[in-house]
Amino acid sequence: MVEKKTAPKDESNVLNPKTAAEKLTKKNAKDEQDELSEEDQQLVSELELIVERLQEASTDIHRSALDNLRNVIRSSTSSMTSVPKPLKYLKVHYEALIGLYERWTHDENKKYLASILSLLGMAYDHDGNRSCLKYRMLAGIDGTTVAEWGHEYVRHLAMEIGEEYVEKHDEETEPDTEYLLECAKKVVPFCLAHNAEADAVDLLEELERSDLIVDFVSEDTYQRVCLYMISCSPLLAPPSDRLFLETARTIYRKFGRPAQQELIKEDWDSCKSRSEKAQLAFIMARQQVHMPELIDDDDDELLACMNNASLSKNYLDLARELELLDPKTPEDIYKSHLENRNTDMPLDSARHNLASTFVNAFVNAGYGTDKLMTANGDGNEWIYKNKELGMLSASASLGMIMLWDVEVGLNQIDKYLYTTDNYIKAGAILAIGMLTSAVHDETDSAKALLSEYLTEENNPAIVKLAAITGLGMAYAGTNREDILELLLPLAGDTDITVDLSSVAALSAGLVCIGTCHGEVASTILQALMERMDTELNHKYARFMILGLALLFMGSQEGSEATLETLKAIEHPIGQQASVLVQVCSYAGTGNVLEVQKMLHICSEHLGDKEDQLPQAFAVLGVALISMGEGVGAEMSLRTFNHLMHYGDAFVRRTVPLAIGLACASNPLVTVIDTLSKQSHDNDKLVAANAIFAMGVVGAGTNNARLAQLLRQLATYYHKDADTLFIVRIAQGLLHMGKGTMTVNPYHHDRSLLSHTALAGLLIPIVAMTNAEKLIMSESHFMLYFLVRAMYPRFLITFDENLEPVTTSVRVGQAVDAVGQVGRPKTITGFQTHDTPVLLAHSERAELATEQYKPLTNVLEGFVVLQKNPDYVEDESDK
Repeated sequence: MVEKKTAPKDESNVLNPKTAAEKLTKKNAKDEQDELSEEDQQLVSELELIVERLQEASTDIHRSALDNLRNVIRSSTSSMTSVPKPLKYLKVHYEALIGLYERWTHDENKKYLASILSLLGMAYDHDGNRSCLKYRMLAGIDGTTVAEWGHEYVRHLAMEIGEEYVEKHDEETEPDTEYLLECAKKVVPFCLAHNAEADAVDLLEELERSDLIVDFVSEDTYQRVCLYMISCSPLLAPPSDRLFLETARTIYRKFGRPAQQELIKEDWDSCKSRSEKAQLAFIMARQQVHMPELIDDDDDELLACMNNASLSKNYLDLARELELLDPKTPEDIYKSHLENRNTDMPLDSARHNLASTFVNAFVNAGYGTDKLMTANGDGNEWIYKNKELGMLSASASLGMIMLWDVEVGLNQIDKYLYTTDNYIKAGAILAIGMLTSAVHDETDSAKALLSEYLTEENNPAIVKLAAITGLGMAYAGTNREDILELLLPLAGDTDITVDLSSVAALSAGLVCIGTCHGEVASTILQALMERMDTELNHKYARFMILGLALLFMGSQEGSEATLETLKAIEHPIGQQASVLVQVCSYAGTGNVLEVQKMLHICSEHLGDKEDQLPQAFAVLGVALISMGEGVGAEMSLRTFNHLMHYGDAFVRRTVPLAIGLACASNPLVTVIDTLSKQSHDNDKLVAANAIFAMGVVGAGTNNARLAQLLRQLATYYHKDADTLFIVRIAQGLLHMGKGTMTVNPYHHDRSLLSHTALAGLLIPIVAMTNAEKLIMSESHFMLYFLVRAMYPRFLITFDENLEPVTTSVRVGQAVDAVGQVGRPKTITGFQTHDTPVLLAHSERAELATEQYKPLTNVLEGFVVLQKNPDYVEDESDK
């Protein structure tokens, strides 16, 4: 038997507290031993006998004893809530076994014992000695030895590898950590083989070598590894965030999935088939990335995919399938007979007609027919029911009704270009810009038609304003130098009115969105410095700084030089621009530090005389920055509740807009309730912004609860022409495209952020920060910028010849499967439909048949399918 240690005798008559504690421990151990079952008592005796044999001199006995000990440990069973019994009862022998290891000289036996000590070190290590890792290295490490003690052991070993690496780097300037990397290379394959892809990625990330995961992934594991890395990237600090995305892209390319990430030229060249190129072209078109130089001159079909040329045709095919082709009137949306009005107040007819113009445009967007503008082939009767700028919006609505159908739309709009009324002509010019947004036609008709209205000096200001706005809409995100040559002279010209210059700067920012274009930035900064203070106070000046901010969309540190320059501007617009540039630079990144900066700006209590616009932009910034990351977006909604309670008036007025921005086309019940309360606020502007936000949150969803709430608000505000106008706009947005569209800038299973769509959403919301002088007044046409965010929320499938094909798909609520072990379900509560189908914001689709294989792992928008060569047709399918 093992010689048990006893406490040293206390020479004094007073009992030492330490000795007393040791005696108590021994007594408890003895009591516990007395209570052991017969089976457990046998195990304790067996372990004591093994340890006793290990202390003998013969190395041959050592080997057989170690085999016995290993078998006892491996054959033990335990529940999730208890320690395996051999480990529990070996605790009293742990120090003795360490002493044996130090004394032994036989190499093989030492390694064998070190392996067992590594396991015991996982349970009994103290004071951060990392005994598990220490003895694992002493025992030698390879693929089989790592796996011998099971999954929990490997996870603990991975943790100690990470801790050791961090400590080494803290203590030494050039630490030797190569042995840790070698150890990790043995752990990672085990993790990947046992559904622990997240653990493998995390371990390599702790060692700052996440790129090595590429060498270990297989056909079975790459998708889960990439999903985890892409989901983690918003939570990481630079440069790790970008490295994760680049690594995921490399893995996708390795396994023939090019249509996932950036560096598109390389991905395009790596496509193995024309079908893969077509799928990549569809995704590029959705993201508004236009690179026709990639396509061979004679391949018109691929060019059509990239140009979104078939968007209108496929959208109308979907409408035909869903029986939505019949046009709707504004009254079909208002359902005035359900509005319980106590008195028949006389309506402001011009304002009422203007609201109907927008509602009609939003509801019938893209369908090519309506009952106001295209009925009987003549919309003049409706146009003349409006006044001045109302006539502009009325004729411009034709561009939204004919959306994406360039050939037919231009014929419809053309007749209004030759009218003598400048407002109608300006509306037709704006309609051309809307018509061609998100699609590219070979004749470049938008530039050909709109550029002449900028170059002729005799054209009135309203016509030029419409042409500038139209160019911005048509060429957003294209970064075309020829368009900039038209816009930049106007943006930098201090001799023209500030509204023209501001809209030119906004359009230039839209064209070069996210590019950090130096010439555009310097032109706008120069204009800000040269303009008079009275001009910079103009209601349109905010669009000039918004144009500057759009240049840095998502660029993060790319805006630092511009932020330094803005400090030189003494006018308050310098600080406004500074906040807006910071907000756009970190849009969609989920950067917590930047959110805290914005909240700090929001919390300041300014006097009435001080400029409060930076606070409004900071509130929007909280939504913009956090919208890309699920937990952050949820936290931002809670933060907005605090700002509504404790913020100044200007902050409170902007909070509903920020909520709308964070939840565009995603009508969450809690958000609807919050906005419904705010829509009855005592502050008229808070109420108006809340109502507009209700429209944005429900845009294109036909949400029945929102529709009922908006009808009630129409009754509540029937005496207030301005607020009723906003209610009507919200109703139009709710029924956008008869419930088939979305304005949410995220797509591809919320993994890609479309900068142009975000800008299309942001511009009307920024205009609503001064709703009384802009949207409710004469600048209502700024609402048409929403066209850049509008897109059908459909799933349409094609075969390898790019012909539409009908197949069964399951559509259900998306389940977050990131980091979950095994092969978890990605959707729940699904229904089976035949394509084409509509997808809601939180829904996901997957093929319900094995007859086809998709060329993209996200079934959304246009998806190319290829026949599965292994598919055997079942009798029931025939």
